[in-house]
Amino acid sequence: STGLRNAVGLAIHPVTGALWATVNERDWRGDDVPPDYVTEVRDGSRHGWPDCMTVRGKVQVDTSFGKGARCDDVVPPTLEIQAHSAPIGLAFYTGTQFPEEYRGSLFVAYRGSWNRTLPTGYKIVRIRFHDGHPTNAPEDFATGWLEGTSAWGRPVDLVVGRDGALYLSDQGAGRIYRISYRQP
Repeated sequence: STGLRNAVGLAIHPVTGALWATVNERDWRGDDVPPDYVTEVRDGSRHGWPDCMTVRGKVQVDTSFGKGARCDDVVPPTLEIQAHSAPIGLAFYTGTQFPEEYRGSLFVAYRGSWNRTLPTGYKIVRIRFHDGHPTNAPEDFATGWLEGTSAWGRPVDLVVGRDGALYLSDQGAGRIYRISYRQP
């Protein structure tokens, strides 16, 4: 596979064996362009960087680099994310501590923006999967590291522990959090 600008996190789907990646897209194109993304990475796929980028599902030439480039064979991202959210770590939930509906979900840590007018990211999202494919846009799972325009933490990576809890490293606060489920 080629053209993944900054594939920071990698995870293998526990059932299909497919490779998934978080991608931090290019900077200095504005607050909302191009989106970061989570995508399935297939053998031989072309994802576009540096010549092409995807914006709102449409692959287009990045005129800063790709003058005269062809983008017709570029695979668009599986799920676009708000630009500059900086998705870093990801983990498929394989534990049994959380309710059944969480099994197979993909959790993604957004480290947060550094070059956006209004900060974004600084949270963990959940993406539900069915038969190896996402069934929804990312939904907030754990938030609170961003208060207004000030961030006190930067979620980085996720691991499912043997106890079924999610463990999250936080670069901003220098901590590791254990996220567990308690019956209501």
